[in-house]
Amino acid sequence: MENEKLVYRKATTVDVKPVHKMIAAAAAEDLMLPRSLSDLYEKLRDFHVCTNAEQVLGCCALHIVWENIAEIRSLAVEPEAQGAGIGKHLIDKCIAECAALNVNRVIVLTYIPAYFAKMGFVEVSKEMLPHKIWSECVKCPKFPDCGEIAMALDLT
Repeated sequence: MENEKLVYRKATTVDVKPVHKMIAAAAAEDLMLPRSLSDLYEKLRDFHVCTNAEQVLGCCALHIVWENIAEIRSLAVEPEAQGAGIGKHLIDKCIAECAALNVNRVIVLTYIPAYFAKMGFVEVSKEMLPHKIWSECVKCPKFPDCGEIAMALDLT
């Protein structure tokens, strides 16, 4: 990864199938919730990807939840590319996008809170996220006991 040219950009339709495969692999290891192809196509504009000359190496989405809250979701990095800072760089891209959208709080629901804590996210009660919980979480087959930890980063 060191000498390889990595490109960070917004996702396009050609990225959806590799992103789906990466997310499915992570979901199979209980690292995140799965996403259907249909859901990925519908939310394509939320996604950033990291690519090299041959493949998509990582993905991350920024989804607007409410007036001034966005959620980072579906962060995944190919196993051979992990440890190279790709996940952090994708999160930084999403956070930078928040300024353009006038969003001042970013949330994440994660099974790996220590990873996000290193970037300044702090654990919060899920009850502080009513729009997220009642608009999307209630549709999840793991609701209400998914085990994900709610975290937030205030950007003000």
